Order: sequence, then structure tokens, then C-alpha cells
Amino acid sequence: MIDTSAFQGKRAAYFTLGCKLNFSETSTFGKMLAELGVQAVKKGEQADICIINTCSVTDVADHKCRQAIHRMVREHPDAFVVVTGCYAQLEPQRVSNIEGVDLVLGSDEKARLVQYLSDAFINRTAVAQYMTQKTKDIKSFAPSCSRGNRTRYFLKVQDGCDYFCTYCTIPYARGFSRNPTIASLVAQAEDAANEGGKEIVLTGVNIGDFGKTTGERFIDLVKALDAVEGICRYRISSLEPDLLSDELIDYCAVSRAFMPHFHIPLQSGSDTVLRLMHRHYDRQLFADKIKRIKSVMPEAFIGVDVMVGCRGETPECFEETYEFLDNLDVTQLHVFPYSERPGTSALNIPYIVSDKDKRERSRRLLELSDMKTQDFYARYINNVEDVLFEKASRGKAMHGFTKNYIRVELSPSEARNEYDNQIMTVRLGGFNHDNTALKVIEINDKKIISTK
Repeated sequence: MIDTSAFQGKRAAYFTLGCKLNFSETSTFGKMLAELGVQAVKKGEQADICIINTCSVTDVADHKCRQAIHRMVREHPDAFVVVTGCYAQLEPQRVSNIEGVDLVLGSDEKARLVQYLSDAFINRTAVAQYMTQKTKDIKSFAPSCSRGNRTRYFLKVQDGCDYFCTYCTIPYARGFSRNPTIASLVAQAEDAANEGGKEIVLTGVNIGDFGKTTGERFIDLVKALDAVEGICRYRISSLEPDLLSDELIDYCAVSRAFMPHFHIPLQSGSDTVLRLMHRHYDRQLFADKIKRIKSVMPEAFIGVDVMVGCRGETPECFEETYEFLDNLDVTQLHVFPYSERPGTSALNIPYIVSDKDKRERSRRLLELSDMKTQDFYARYINNVEDVLFEKASRGKAMHGFTKNYIRVELSPSEARNEYDNQIMTVRLGGFNHDNTALKVIEINDKKIISTK
């Protein structure tokens, strides 16, 4: 039983590192605490409770987590500090030893964060507690469908991973693949629609693996969500290429609300490296999936994850990756350098890439990505498109996205609060000042004079 009186009038500060899934979960924590009477702090206010949701995908992420914890403790010296997420699961003792941390919750305990917080907050002691389960015992699923201070909702449809790629600690941090029922997810989407939500992003760790817990299929989830009235747009955050079925691709091409937008992790364009990584596909399968998408959705935006400098990636292997991506009809590359993770089997691979070579390989692929993205955007200059606008800071440009995820920019002089979360018909002009968006030159048939 939660003592709600202990939370009345309290203020909480939140900090999230890592993926969209983490942001979705943190937003849900905030929503749950708000129902107990806890308000989010405003700038300059002192918090009574701090919640930090951590990431551990790289050693840089670990470092950022520690920095964030120290900063929150320093900025809110009297607050009750809770640390959860992947870094908390993997390094609970180290986190609990940080001065000022009161409670450390692992991936299984995260689902009951409010209950743990209630018990510990009321009976606060000077010694930090940490509670984490072993990977095999992480079985809970924490539902999450929330938008926080964003326009789009993020619906958590799956958690955990069974793949155990040689470079990755995520299965150890989040446990094995598990999911809720289709019916429960449809109900959450309906709630989002009733709150005025128009776009939902499906999030998870390996969402194409949906169904391990319930015996259902991801394609059936997609079809069920497509029928939810009020939700105009869905996006699938990331799908492993071996789980991206032709049936799903073909359905998205004709669906009511699933957008022509895919994000597919490649990691390497070298079959040699893919085998070292223990990935579940080869480059030919990946190329076939891209070809299939483009054959039924020529306008589709396709983002691709690429890792550079992993163990075993010789200069020849990297050149294979570069050439493969150069010839692939994709839109954008998410490039990140390989990071040594303790306990992973990749550490047994003898060939090590220097930091200098990692930086150079990243630079080349990022340049290639910019060229591909700008070429893709340029095809839509002077087109009329439907854009879902997102809330802008006062005096700043307003941004939004087309169906196929082209980022557009509306000048500050034309931005309106009432445009937030509205789908508007616009004509696209040229690039903005830093080539990250196309400028809006007409909105609802009204010409815009100034686009500065």
C-alpha cells in the first residue's frame, strides 16, 4: 500500500540518458508520481526526489551516467535520489557507493519503482540500498505509453533481448525478450488517442521479437494498432533485419497509419564482421530488405545503425562497409564507435582498431550520411506535404515531420502555439541554415513572407 500523503506537495526532478525506450519509461514514472501529488520541478527549484534513468550501451554512456548522478546530487542536495536503468542493473554496487544516492533499482525492480520509492522515501536511511535481479530472473514488464514534454507518444511494446551479440551488454542489463498482450497495448493506444495524441512511436529493445511471452505476432500487433481511431501516425523505432518480414513491409505500404519510415540496424557491411558480431543475417539479406521496402514505398525514409572500429574490423572490412552503404538506397546513417564492454565475448577477438582509426571511419561515414540525407530531402523541395508540428520554445523556430520523416522548419515569426500536435498541409522550400531541415514556404495555402 502506497502512502500518498508522503508525496503530497513534493517536487521531483528527472534525468534520462540513452534510448527512446528510457525516455518513455521516465515519462511514465513522472506521470505515476504526478497522480500521487508530486509535481515536476521548474527551473531553479529544489527537488525533494530525483530520478535518474541510466544507459550503459558504451563506456562513454557509463561516464555520462556518473556525471549526471553527481550533478543531480549537487544541484538537489536534500533530495532522495533514485538511480535505475541499464547502468544501475550492471553496476549496482558502484552506483550505490556514489555519495548522495539513496536507492538503486535494476531492470526488474523498475516496474515497481513507485512502490520501492514509497517504502524507501518514508523510511529514509543514511545507507544507499540497491536491488537488482540476475539477468535470468528479470521477468517483469513495466508498461509505458507517455509523451512527457514531447508531442509524440512512445509506446513500449517489448523489452529485453535474446540475441547476445558479442559486443553488447543489453541482454544482461534488460533481461530476456518479453512483451505484454496485444489487447493491453491497443488499450494504451486508445488512451493516448483520448488524450489527443496523434502519433505513436513503438519502442522496445528488439521489438520484432514481439510475441515471445504471449505467443502473438508483431504483424498482428501492427494491424490491431492500425485500427485504433484517432491515432493518425505510427512509427516503428527499430527492427532487426532478420525480423523485418516481407508481410510487414507490404502491410505498412498500404496501411492507414503506419508511416513509410524504417530504422534498421546494420552494424557492419562486412560479412566477416557480422559473423564476429554474431549477427543473425548477412549483407545480402539486408540489401534485399532495403530493395523490398523501396519497391513498395519508394518515398520511404530508411535510417541505418552502423558501428565502426569493432574488434576484427580490419581496414579491408571497413572499406567493404563503406562501399556497401554507398551503393545502398538508404537515407541516414546513425554512426557510433565500438566501445569495449566488460564481460562481452568480443573481448576475445584479437584485432583491435585504434581510436584514431575509429574517429576517421566515423567521419567518413557521417559525411556519407549527410550526402544521402540531403539528396533525399532535395527531392521534396517545392512539394506539398502533411506535417505534424511539435511544440517550440518561445522565440524559436517550430519543427515537425512529414509522413516520411523529413524534418521541416517554420520560422519563429510564423510559429503558433496552436500548431503544436496539429497536422498541417505545407509547401516545402529549400534547406534551413544548417541543412538539417526544409523550410516551410506555405502553410494551409498561405504564403510565408519571411523564412528567417
